[in-house]
Amino acid sequence: MMTIDGVLERVAGGETCETIVGEAFERGHSDPAAAHVFTASYAEDALAAARAADAAGRDPGRPLAGLPVTIKDLFDVAGETTLSGSIVRRGLPAAESDAVVVSRLRGAGVAITGRTNMVEYALGGVGLNPHYGNPRNPADPEVARVPGGSSSGAVVSVGLGLAVAAVGSDTAGSVRIPAALCGLVGFKPTQARVPLTGAVELSRSLDSIGPIANSVTDCLSLDAVLADAPIQVASRSLSGLRLAAAQTFVLDDLEPEVAAAYERALRTLADAGASIEEVPLAQFGQIAELNQPSGLSPIECWAAHGDLVRSREGDVDHRVSQRMKLGDGISVADYLAIHDRRARWIAETERALEPFDAVLCPTVPIVAPAIGDLEASDEAYFEANRLLLRNPFVVNWLDGCAFSLPCQAPGELPVGLMIAGPRGADARVAEVALAAEAALGPR
Repeated sequence: MMTIDGVLERVAGGETCETIVGEAFERGHSDPAAAHVFTASYAEDALAAARAADAAGRDPGRPLAGLPVTIKDLFDVAGETTLSGSIVRRGLPAAESDAVVVSRLRGAGVAITGRTNMVEYALGGVGLNPHYGNPRNPADPEVARVPGGSSSGAVVSVGLGLAVAAVGSDTAGSVRIPAALCGLVGFKPTQARVPLTGAVELSRSLDSIGPIANSVTDCLSLDAVLADAPIQVASRSLSGLRLAAAQTFVLDDLEPEVAAAYERALRTLADAGASIEEVPLAQFGQIAELNQPSGLSPIECWAAHGDLVRSREGDVDHRVSQRMKLGDGISVADYLAIHDRRARWIAETERALEPFDAVLCPTVPIVAPAIGDLEASDEAYFEANRLLLRNPFVVNWLDGCAFSLPCQAPGELPVGLMIAGPRGADARVAEVALAAEAALGPR
C-alpha cells in the first residue's frame, strides 16, 4: 500500500518526491496488472511538480505537495479534450481551462500522474470499458475480477501503488463501489462540498466528487484539497455513538461472504463501545418508485449527451447507450415531479436519521464478479450492475455523505462497510469512519 504518511516518512528519511513519483511510473510501466488503468500519462508535469516540492521543502500546509495522485478521465485539463471513457468525444473542442478540482490539485503542488480509465460517461457500477480495456481488480491475483465503477482505473491506480490517492466521481456509488470491491477506502461527500465545474456531467442532481485512498485519513487529506477546506474532526472514539443498522432494502440478496463480514464488523464496532440499533428505515425501499419514470441519471445524462450519442450510437458501449436512452422522451412535468418527490423524501429521511450519529449497511451486497462472466452475458452484467449500484445510490438520492471501509478478514475477498449520514454531516460521518477504521484494525 502507498499511503501519504508512508511516503512522507520516506521523504523525511531522505528520499525525494521525484524518486517516489518516478517509481510509480516505473511500476505502472512494468506491472502487467496496470494494463488499462490510464488513458493519459502526465510524466513530465508530475516529475516537475515533484522536483518543485523537493526544492521547496516540506510545508505542513501542503502535505500532498509532490505526491502522486491520479484523476478520473472526466475532469477537464486545459488544452485537452475530456473523453469521459468514450470514443465519440474525440474531436470535441479541447478544454479551455482546468476543472476546479484539477486547479486545486495543482495549487496544492500535487503531482498529477495521469487520467484514469472509467465506465463510458460514468454510467455504470461494474467497471468495464470496451474502448479502453478493463482494469483488473488487484485484490485477486488468481481470478480476473471487475474493479467496480465507474471510477475503475482510479481504484486500481491506488490498489497497485501507482498513486497515494485518486480523484473519482460518485453519482450512484462510483467512488464507494470500487473501493468496496478492491478493499480500499472511498469517500462520497455532500454534493455541494466539492465544485463540479469542469467535470463531464452524468447527473447534475446526483454527481459528486470524492477521493479513493488506503485510509480514511488519506481520503480526508485529499478531500481538503478538493473542497479547499478541511473537515474538522472533533473525536475519534466509538464510545457512546448511536449507530443505525439499516434493515430495509440494503440487506436484500447479500452474498454469504458479505453477510459474514458485515455482521463481524457490527460486532467489532459494538465491542468498541458503539450502540448499534437495528432500524427499519423503510424509506430506503421507496426510492425505486419515487425515481420513475426512468430515473434522474438517464434523464439528465441524455439531456447533456443525447445528441452526440444519437449521432454515433454504434460507437458507444451498448450497455451504456441502453441505459442512457431510458432518459429520452421524458416530459418536463415528469422530470420535475421526480424532484418534488425526492425533496419530500429527503426531508422525511433526514428526520428519521436525526437520532443517530451515522447509518450502517454493506456498501454493496456482492463480492467482485469475474470479468469474463459479465462480458459474456448482458443479463449477468445488468444484474451485477443493479446490485452494485443499489445500496450506494441511497446516499446520492439523499444528497448525503458516506465512507466505504474494507471490513473483510485476511484472505477473504474485499467487502465494504458503508458509514453514511445526511447532507452536511460530513464531519460527523468522518469521525465515525475514523473510529470504525481503528476498531476494525489494520489490513
